Parts: sequence; structure tokens; C-alpha cells
Amino acid sequence: MTELRLIKITFLAVIFCFQILTAFAQDDEIKITTELAPFEISVTDRNGNPVRGLSAADFRVFENGTERPIDFFQPIKKKDTGRPLTIVFALDVSGSMTESELGRLKTAMQKFIARLADYESLFAVMSFAMEVKTAQGFTNRPEKLEQAFNKLRKDQDGLSTHAYDAVDDAVRLIQRKSPKTLKDRFPKRAVILITDGFPVGDVVAPKTVIERANASETSIFSVLLPSFSRLQRDSRRVLTPLEASGLSERTGGLSIVASDSNFDRIFDALAEEITSSYAIAFYPDTSDKGGNAERTVRIESRSGFIVRQNRDKFRPAN
Repeated sequence: MTELRLIKITFLAVIFCFQILTAFAQDDEIKITTELAPFEISVTDRNGNPVRGLSAADFRVFENGTERPIDFFQPIKKKDTGRPLTIVFALDVSGSMTESELGRLKTAMQKFIARLADYESLFAVMSFAMEVKTAQGFTNRPEKLEQAFNKLRKDQDGLSTHAYDAVDDAVRLIQRKSPKTLKDRFPKRAVILITDGFPVGDVVAPKTVIERANASETSIFSVLLPSFSRLQRDSRRVLTPLEASGLSERTGGLSIVASDSNFDRIFDALAEEITSSYAIAFYPDTSDKGGNAERTVRIESRSGFIVRQNRDKFRPAN
């Protein structure tokens, strides 16, 4: 009888210890799965010049109007001192693109790649007209990228320009094929879209593309070739549907209008813009009774610089 009672006591003690360990495991799981809310920001002065060399102390972050501490901050720098880059080129080869424009663009993009080679960058190349094609997956080898650019040809049909579909495919390529981290650092993700700004025949809506780009922390930079409405009586440039959609601005990117044939100058400006951005993140307020309800975020510069965010809302993972 005494032996049976001892067995029962031992069994109960084991169950009690298991319950305690389970509770600890649950607590640990909650802490481990609480995720940072990351944001991409670009900073410029009042004249539009990129501002470099800033630190976390130069910013304030507000979640639903309440200031939050900054838990992660990293700029983009060369080699091992900052963030690497992951970039997809999406090039319009429809009938609106001339052969001379295509040739100059290839040269400018190759110079752009050479300039960013020291940032541990990965590049991919896509083209689009009626169809979206991947000419080169992610690589850091200049010779492979050069071969991909040399294979690009103008689409002679020119019946449609699936720009939104191309950006959507580029974002998906980044999500599925690019590394989440490189040497424990989070890459800056970007799509560089080169088009006339008049998408035709797309399957994916601009709103969907913006949402997917925000979810994958990808900024869209648009290079818009000169476009003029045939219905206008003067030569003033019209606002393109691509600009009106907010595709670049609502993902933390930028739209640059190619007002002349100097594409080198445009890609120099893009390189400056991309390499002067910052990653900033914080742990969401877990005391909020709203749970995983969507929250608004505002990031400010303490020095009055202009801050552009890749998104202004997020939904906590837990």
C-alpha cells in the first residue's frame, strides 16, 4: 500500500513539473514570436538632397500617436558595415520604347550596377510588354547581368504594357528567391521600373501591388520616359496613370521623369537615393487591447528633415 501511494505521489509530481515546464515554454514562445515592426525610410533636406550619416537618436517613432522606443536601426553602407541591397530591374520593352532608348538604358543600368557593386548587392532582370519574363535571376556577377541586358529586345507587337503585373512578379521574385538576411543583415529591397507610365492590359490591380510590396518591405522606384497625350494641343507632359496610382510614393520609393536622354544622370540619382535610406524598427505595444488590429505609424526627424516611409500602417504578427 505504501509503495502504491509512493507511485501515485511520484506520478502527480511529474505531472505538476510538466505543467510548469509547459507554462514556461508557452511564455518563451510568446516572447520569441513577438516580431519587430520594420520600416524603410528615406531622408532628405528641404532642397531634396539625401541626408546620410544619421543614427537612431535622430528619429522619433509614433505608434497610434504614442511614441515608441526604436529597437533596431541600420543604414546602408559599403561592404560589411551596413545593409546589402536586393534590386530587380523591370524594363518596358513594349512598342512605346524606342531602340535607341533601350540601348541607352542598358548602358546606364550597367553603370548603376558597377556603382553599387561594393554594397554586396544582388540584382535580377525582368522585361515586360504583353508578357512578363525573367531574363536573369538574382546574381552578383556582372558578366551574367551584361548577358541578360544584351538579350533584351524590343517587343515588335506593342499591344499592351503590363507594368503592374511586372512589378507584382518582381515583388514575388524578391519574396521567394532573395535571401532574407545576408551575414545577419537585412537587405534593402527595391524594384526599379522603367516604363512610359501608361500600363495597359494588367491582371493585377495597383492597390494589390502596393499591398504586396509593403508586406515584403519592397520599395518601387519608377523611371518614367517622356509621355504626351495626343489629345493635348501643347507639349506639356501629362500625369501618367502610374504616377496617379501612387505605386512609388506609397511604397517608399520615388518617381523620376526622364525629361531628356541622359539616363546616366537619372540612375546616378537613383543610386544616391537608394544608398541613403535606413531600416528602422520597433517592438509593437503588446498592452494594446486591440490585439492584431491595424496600427498607424509616423516617423519624424528630430532635426526637421523630410522623412519618407515605405508604409504608414502595419498589423502586429501576434
